[in-house]
Amino acid sequence: MGMTFTAWRRVGASLLVTAVGAAGLVAAAPDEVATGGAGSGLVTTWGAADDIAGGSLSDMTVRNVLRTSVGGKDLRIRISNANGDQPLVSDSVYVGRQDNGASVVPGSSRRLTFSGSTTVTIPPGAMAISDPLPGTVPALTSLTVSLHVVGTTGVITAHNRAMQHSYKSTSGDHAADESSTAYQTESSAWYFLNAAIVEAPRPVETVATLGDSITSSVGTTIDTNRRWPDILAARYAKLPEPRRLAISNEGISGNRVLGGIAKAGSAGASALARLDKDVLTKPGVRTVLVLEGINDIYAGATTEQLLAGYRQLIARVHASGRCIVGGTLTPMGSSFVYTPEKEAIRQAVNTFIRTSGEFDGVADFDAATRDPADPSRLAAAYDGGDGLHPNDAGNHAMGDAPNLDSLRCK
Repeated sequence: MGMTFTAWRRVGASLLVTAVGAAGLVAAAPDEVATGGAGSGLVTTWGAADDIAGGSLSDMTVRNVLRTSVGGKDLRIRISNANGDQPLVSDSVYVGRQDNGASVVPGSSRRLTFSGSTTVTIPPGAMAISDPLPGTVPALTSLTVSLHVVGTTGVITAHNRAMQHSYKSTSGDHAADESSTAYQTESSAWYFLNAAIVEAPRPVETVATLGDSITSSVGTTIDTNRRWPDILAARYAKLPEPRRLAISNEGISGNRVLGGIAKAGSAGASALARLDKDVLTKPGVRTVLVLEGINDIYAGATTEQLLAGYRQLIARVHASGRCIVGGTLTPMGSSFVYTPEKEAIRQAVNTFIRTSGEFDGVADFDAATRDPADPSRLAAAYDGGDGLHPNDAGNHAMGDAPNLDSLRCK
């Protein structure tokens, strides 16, 4: 079920930015970097799902921090105004290597262009992809993406509860600043940042993890990249290149398979509603790993309703020529969600995931995190404190759970 992704056209000589030195964002590479090659394709090395942040931003710069999963060349950044209600205008977007907090490694900051221009206007409901930035970006590297907002935003497209600080500046354009001086305000959301895309050797594909707060990894230590998809990415980074896969985390806290709409303070549109936008449009995604359903059970969904939702996800992913892996729902026995009736639904759902054969594979997160003495509960060492969200150790166990070769779409 392979899918070919053609190289995107370079816009002109104005894009040929000289690669900076060893301390910089990218390393200089041979002519192949500028021309591409038949043995490579575009993959999403980092991704986030679009949600909505409250308030507005006016003539200020937001500095987001992301971490690549796989390395590659010709970095592109996808900026999203998908949930906006008016055009998003930026006249200055820079990428650099994170030093510490909001500071950037000196000499690493490089300006992005969009269709050859340093200014981009993104209509409501749309996204924009930057021109490729020649050079190579390593795996497991923290990058800053700084964007100056021209004027005042309307509704802000963002990803809440990112488990990573981003930073808002004082008034004005500070996108090129490598110091943190102007960045006086911390935030727990990624602003307008939807994906980081690189050109990687052809065997590399992307796994998109579709889920809720457990996939967003609420309960892990902020700024430490201890989400279970990060652990999974680190495992792939240790493999020989032909076996590596990139990871794009598409979890939204509070999200459901069946219900929900995107609005400020909400849990985002349902997985069924956002599958195409958040997952299937991201370059290189060949496998969807879905871990979602506990919020549906809490909201009153029946086993039959939830399985019908899964079957729609399966059908749509398969229709797109991709694979889908089911993640068993983790224990909730000592949480506010638990009742005996809801636990029976969780068990029935997990039996379906494990035994129906309708998914292309299974990642047994339930078995990896449950208490052997009481399988309805998280193991005490993995409990983040509310009986529902795994802590750092629990996320590590989850990231170790999938068989690495089983997530490659064949």
